[in-house]
Amino acid sequence: MSQQSNCATAVIGIDIGKNSFHVVGHDQRGAIVLRQKWSRGQVEARLANLPPCLIGMEACVGAHHLSRKLQLFGHNARLMPAKYVRPYSKGQKNDFRDAEAIAEAVQRPTMKFVATKTADQLDLQALHRVRERLVSQRTGIINQIRAFLLERGIPVRQGLRFLRAELPGILAMRTDVLSPRMSRVIEALAGDWRHLDARIEGLTGEIETLARQDQHCERLMTVPGIGPIISSAMVAAIGTGDVFCKGRDFGAWLGLVPKQISTGDRTILGSISRHGNRYLRGLFVQAAWVVLVKLGPKHWERYGLKSWIEAAKKRLHHNVLAIALANKLARIAWAVLNKGRAFACAKTDAMASRPA
Repeated sequence: MSQQSNCATAVIGIDIGKNSFHVVGHDQRGAIVLRQKWSRGQVEARLANLPPCLIGMEACVGAHHLSRKLQLFGHNARLMPAKYVRPYSKGQKNDFRDAEAIAEAVQRPTMKFVATKTADQLDLQALHRVRERLVSQRTGIINQIRAFLLERGIPVRQGLRFLRAELPGILAMRTDVLSPRMSRVIEALAGDWRHLDARIEGLTGEIETLARQDQHCERLMTVPGIGPIISSAMVAAIGTGDVFCKGRDFGAWLGLVPKQISTGDRTILGSISRHGNRYLRGLFVQAAWVVLVKLGPKHWERYGLKSWIEAAKKRLHHNVLAIALANKLARIAWAVLNKGRAFACAKTDAMASRPA
């Protein structure tokens, strides 16, 4: 079906591809008035000539860039998680039906949207993703070295710093256990380890520099347990957090709340849902362990967390307590980011009675 008139198109759904885009447009009554396949070079040119309308896309690779372009043309471009679009698909899957489902979903008043990221946010997110990949590769190399040594009867105490300290002595002194070939293999792995350390250190320094230059990150770093890595990762993921109505929504998006399976008057809570941003969720859990293990009761009192933590410790397993504290820190961080104020402790007598 071709386009009948430009002014009749009120809602457009775009199924994004690498080289081709499938476009379906609805009029005010919901009837399909546009159903075409465009190349990547045609999308901006054709939509620039349309009157402002509501445009929906799935949040995927390239969607944020196109959304920013369409907003400059005056369109109301909205991004949605793909899993929320899927229920609106009718019949067997093809690209036009996907675009039609997107056009249907973007009109729902209860739809949850993804905030369009700026170019700076995407740059910062890229630094974090590269650093995460390098850390994962370094962990793999360390585990491989440990396994090779253990196969030769040489156990090393758990912890990166212990292996780094003992490895030169093992390679120099244990020629009776390690063959020359295995020594060369481990030395090569140690070289890869040093190379990854240098790259990770460089990326970490760049992220820390960017975090200290950003006012949002500076405010986030006033929250206990949150440093340059977590603050910059949060800003890269959600900007100022306007897509969430309250801190509880942000905690639920991170997957730090229990799964709920309820029917009738019976409510069943399971393990955490683990939805949303896995990387950011892991960072908040690390922040919670820093507060619990490295910061003592004196610092808990300083941040107004002492009564809450001590009350929660009496009834929660330490792992559950870490997740509960991570959820609490995430909610505090969202409030700091969204309200534009640094974290400040307001002590009240009711803090100890608040649920974990």
